[in-house]
Amino acid sequence: MRDTKESRLLLVLLVVVAFALITMDIRGGENSPLDRPRQAAQSVFGPVEKSVAGAVDPVGNAIDAVRDSGDRSGTISRLERENETLKQQLGSKDITRNRAAELDKMLKTAGAGQYTIKGAQIIAIGAAQGFSWTVTIDAGSNDGIARDMTVINGDGLVGRVTTVGPSTATVLLANDPDFTVGTRLEKSMELGFATGQGNRPMRVQLLNGKANVHDGDRLVTFGSEAGKPFVAGVPVGRIISVDPSGGNLTKTVQVQPFVSFTKLDIVGVVVVGPRTDPRDSVLPPRPATSAKAKPKPRTTPSGTPSGGATPSDTPSGGATPDDSVQNYNVTLGDEPTPTTTSGG
Repeated sequence: MRDTKESRLLLVLLVVVAFALITMDIRGGENSPLDRPRQAAQSVFGPVEKSVAGAVDPVGNAIDAVRDSGDRSGTISRLERENETLKQQLGSKDITRNRAAELDKMLKTAGAGQYTIKGAQIIAIGAAQGFSWTVTIDAGSNDGIARDMTVINGDGLVGRVTTVGPSTATVLLANDPDFTVGTRLEKSMELGFATGQGNRPMRVQLLNGKANVHDGDRLVTFGSEAGKPFVAGVPVGRIISVDPSGGNLTKTVQVQPFVSFTKLDIVGVVVVGPRTDPRDSVLPPRPATSAKAKPKPRTTPSGTPSGGATPSDTPSGGATPDDSVQNYNVTLGDEPTPTTTSGG
């Protein structure tokens, strides 16, 4: 519609009529003459309004969601924090349970050896004081720790104290290449010196080159004068291999330590050694070994045991199959050669 004098006059007229109708509706109240037209309009446009409202509701809900997103975000953050706290509590319970088990095992070891120990926890690892295998513990001179004290855990020898501060101390681990400790073989009492080799087994030189040793034999610390740097009887490890002697005056064996140096947590520093040498009493009991069943002889398809002599192989002169086996002379490096027997 163009802006003309007639259009302006029509607009003014419509406004006047609208005000008149509103005035009549207000004054008429419940008996308003416009009530019926309003009802008719509601019946016509009501369904349309409802449909439009239904279509617009998701948009309104989205707007409400955006408006409430701050509160929901806060709720999610709170729940995440609570979840993390629960995880930490569960983790701390596992750690506490493991530490309690380690402490119990260490106290049993200390009791068996009559060692007076000061418990400590590993708080740092690394190359301290120029050593390659060291740990730092949370106990120092204020706790009665001094240099050259033996350090153990529930499994055995951990190392020795090298430097001490007021509240911390550095421990040189037994697998360090600069670590050496006197050892004594279980039962046979053979003496030797064990040296660390890092991630490899410890190397032990036995003073007796003819010592009778076997895989599985165990060693403990021999002990030092006044118990420093090592008290006696602490489990060191078990032999896993014996190096060829080659005519040497000493015998070298490889020993797997009882302690796992990459899993250290709770340790004990021996502040007072035992009154008497505990010998082998600190070593754990050996596992029970079941008797091995004797292997049955293999049989050939015909039912004859393999390796045995058949009736056609029986030597003349009445020798039995067992006699033919016993008459073999074995020479190292040569094949068995049967001796000849007289047929008379």
